[in-house]
Amino acid sequence: MEQTPALNEHNKEEYPPMHTAEHILNQTMVRMFGCPRSKNSHIERKKSKLDYELSEEPIPEMMAEVERHVNEVIDQHLPVTIEFMNKDDAASIVDLSKLPDEASETLRIVRVGDYDACACIGTHVSNTSEIGHVKLLNYDYTEGRLRLRFKLV
Repeated sequence: MEQTPALNEHNKEEYPPMHTAEHILNQTMVRMFGCPRSKNSHIERKKSKLDYELSEEPIPEMMAEVERHVNEVIDQHLPVTIEFMNKDDAASIVDLSKLPDEASETLRIVRVGDYDACACIGTHVSNTSEIGHVKLLNYDYTEGRLRLRFKLV
């Protein structure tokens, strides 16, 4: 009989479509701007915000491209899957820099098709077709930080 690994407790309840959209948005920002995943996030049902470290302010056309690309990924109806692996194996495929010091040796890796992989203990949809679409509401750039606000439509 296969046992489910013991993981750290999760202290919040996310709205799965918004939380999964966050994964896709993070990966899109990493790919387009070469930045790390969001440093701070506030994920809510109605609207959310993410903070990214960027060396320069993106032009509006780039942000429109971010929105377009995120929605293209969502429209691929990608499966969202979970696998468990030890930290050493996970380090070769995901960024572990945001893991808390007390993180367990076994990590839960959430994959959005072949587009994104991230260590995460939150709740997610099972397929990107359950998300809807992302609408970027606004963004502001100050001293190397881009704060991005978005909602699902």
